[in-house]
Amino acid sequence: MSALPTPSASLLQLLPEAVVQTDALWAITYLNPAWHALTGHPLEAALGRSLLEFVHPDDVGTLRSGMPVFRLRFAAGDYRWVRLQLQPETDEAERVISRQGVLIEITEVTEQVLVEVRQRFLRLLETIDGVVWEAERGVGNTFLSPQVERLFGYTVEEWRADPGFWRAHVHPDDLAEALLIDEAAYNATHSYAYEMSYRLIAKCGKVVWVRDLCRAVVEPGRPNRMIGLMIDVTREKHTELELLRSDNRYALATLGSNDGIWDWDLRTDVMHVSERFRQIVGMGESDPVHHGGWHFLQQLIDPDDRARVQLAYRRHLSGNSPNFSVDFRAFHGSGRLVWVNWRGVAQFDDGVAVRMAGSLSDLAERGSSYDALTNLPGRPLFRARLAHAIALHRSESGDGVDMPARGGTTMFAVLLLDLNRFKAVNDSLGHHVGDQLLQQVARRLESCVRNVDLVARMSGDEFNLLLESIDPGEAAERARQIAAALEVPYMIGPHTVSSSASIGMVSSQSGLKTIDDYLRAADAAMYRAKSRSLGVCVAS
Repeated sequence: MSALPTPSASLLQLLPEAVVQTDALWAITYLNPAWHALTGHPLEAALGRSLLEFVHPDDVGTLRSGMPVFRLRFAAGDYRWVRLQLQPETDEAERVISRQGVLIEITEVTEQVLVEVRQRFLRLLETIDGVVWEAERGVGNTFLSPQVERLFGYTVEEWRADPGFWRAHVHPDDLAEALLIDEAAYNATHSYAYEMSYRLIAKCGKVVWVRDLCRAVVEPGRPNRMIGLMIDVTREKHTELELLRSDNRYALATLGSNDGIWDWDLRTDVMHVSERFRQIVGMGESDPVHHGGWHFLQQLIDPDDRARVQLAYRRHLSGNSPNFSVDFRAFHGSGRLVWVNWRGVAQFDDGVAVRMAGSLSDLAERGSSYDALTNLPGRPLFRARLAHAIALHRSESGDGVDMPARGGTTMFAVLLLDLNRFKAVNDSLGHHVGDQLLQQVARRLESCVRNVDLVARMSGDEFNLLLESIDPGEAAERARQIAAALEVPYMIGPHTVSSSASIGMVSSQSGLKTIDDYLRAADAAMYRAKSRSLGVCVAS
């Protein structure tokens, strides 16, 4: 629009207030005589020029954003505070083709108040890492903060020139849902706050994830307005999506391994456990979140194993091991005890452990760690327990690790047991009788030891026992009691089967260093017992 119609122009010529009209690009297309009277600038010198040329450089962004108060340069060269509320005029496509309004100089008293308010507002906008906006139906954005150019690449003028600009730049996959929310706000009957998340196509073509915190403003006598804050959350969204993909991969891997998962926030002492974790210990449909992580675990762990389990993860937290793995007996919801493996690793922040996470395995389902025939732990589990006992004993003996001893002592003994005449039973009565003999031997061994001790089947007719918190004399006496118990005949179906055992024993008093050192010493002692028919032989 290059000029107003003649009748309107004639009336405007008589107004004492300055009337200003610009095109969509801020070029001045009409001024009435009051412009010259107010500003001192001749009409001819101003027409055709950009209104922004007359605005203080610090206030250009304010005017472009839709704020009506700014400083205007007068003919004398000074800047004065004015108010110019420009109303947009649009074409059939609702594109802005012109703006017009009345220019009023602000009095000095009001000026100070407005300056302070405006300065506070501008400082606030500078602290907000997002785009502050206001919109009305048919008009589009009546206000946009200058951050829109930094975040999306579009100038305030580009955005505000088209009432449909926002809709045209929302990602097509998000547009339908965004428009439903938008329409609900425009047609609301009361004010309310709401939030939208969507993708916006930036000027460079990049897709920007936006979190839009909005409020529908419903006031009598005027169209609904919406105000809001658009925040760029692209980085957070990509992280969220990557975490989701990672979680899905991890969940699939976990499902394949059939392990339970746990996550322990050490700062809040809250532990989260997975559904599979709860299945392993028979917790049913219990809450996956538990306040008081160690208190929750204590209720699951057999009392004789609690100190050993606690010591395992505390050694890791103190920096003495890169992770931890410990086997223990857990109370199952059905009332029975099940052997499980609990392992994990901690996350440290400035040297302080803030989180631990890991898995729980049912050792009965691990063929290599659990013996299906006798329902006893197997070789891997026994070696792991023996390694822990060796480390604990060496720590208590002065290896420099400040860890408490369980039960007042860390002494232990290793027993290696081999059945006598087992091959003859298999050959004469069959392997099914031999298998039942092994099962009865396993039950007798379990009845001969304490809860704190470990009985394991190593292979064939060979069993190992780990006796913890015991001195050499007590261990030797326990070995003799075991030998006597195994000499009692076994009733297997119609058969009475006689079998005894040769037992080799080595104590931690020997000062051996490794798992294999102890197993070799116990094995050598067992062969001496068998060759000399001693029943029990203690390694020297």
